[in-house]
Amino acid sequence: MARNASDTRERIVAAAAKLFYSEGIRAVSVDAVAEKADVTKRTLYYHFDSKDDLIAAYLETRDQPNLAVYRRWFAETDGDLPAKVRGIFDQLARSARHPKWRGCGYLRTSAELANMPGHPAIKVGAAHKKNVEKWLASLFEERDFAEPAKLARQIVLLLDGCFAAVLLHRDPAYMETAGEAAATLVAAAMRKAK
Repeated sequence: MARNASDTRERIVAAAAKLFYSEGIRAVSVDAVAEKADVTKRTLYYHFDSKDDLIAAYLETRDQPNLAVYRRWFAETDGDLPAKVRGIFDQLARSARHPKWRGCGYLRTSAELANMPGHPAIKVGAAHKKNVEKWLASLFEERDFAEPAKLARQIVLLLDGCFAAVLLHRDPAYMETAGEAAATLVAAAMRKAK
């Protein structure tokens, strides 16, 4: 029974993720999620107290997979540290060229919930962005950079800024330009660390 309950919950979150990402959280009803997950509305509410909890669960399930993708892109990029950081942006640009790309689910959700700062999904989104920042800071700490946390925050600002610019302009070249800026920042920090 527990296995079935877990499978059902995962199915609901997967359905919500597809709908929320493609259409936005406000545009998608609980009824639509239940239908896509092939469950009753009652079953959905058995697993989630509210739509707000479902939105938070959707974002929670994306945290570690998104970090894993960033780590993989970093690891798979040839070259020195600035090139590897730039590689993350280059891969984002490649992803943004896909017709189903809708931007950063965390940022889009936070924009839809901007008037609700205490919403559980806002907290999950903020935690995810901090996780990305901490991961980047750890890369810079390993190399004895003077201000690894500050550099990580600068890179995250470039990441989030390019997500917004690409959504606005529909031009992934903004991600590549942000990647150039990130590589320049990292290279400067490397020179200072020597």
